[in-house]
Amino acid sequence: AASRAAADARGRSERPQSAAASRITGISLQEAQQILNVSNLNAEEIQKNYNHLFKVNDKSVGGSFYLQSKVVRAKERLDEELRIQAQSDKEKGWKAET
Repeated sequence: AASRAAADARGRSERPQSAAASRITGISLQEAQQILNVSNLNAEEIQKNYNHLFKVNDKSVGGSFYLQSKVVRAKERLDEELRIQAQSDKEKGWKAET
């Protein structure tokens, strides 16, 4: 119950689309940024850190499948946030023209 309450509170503090993305991926934006060690949403930095962390956590080199999975989920969450931001920017541009 406490976990659900915390998730609900976290969802209320985010934008509606962002909160929905957190629920779908099961990971918050903040947690995804911490996992991939990025402070801002920069696609190149996200990809670079993802590639490194995915490679070092590969099971064939003694890594952890669980950690590798967390890295994948974090990238998915950040990619979704980048998509939401791009869509929002596009809509703002469209509204400014009308």
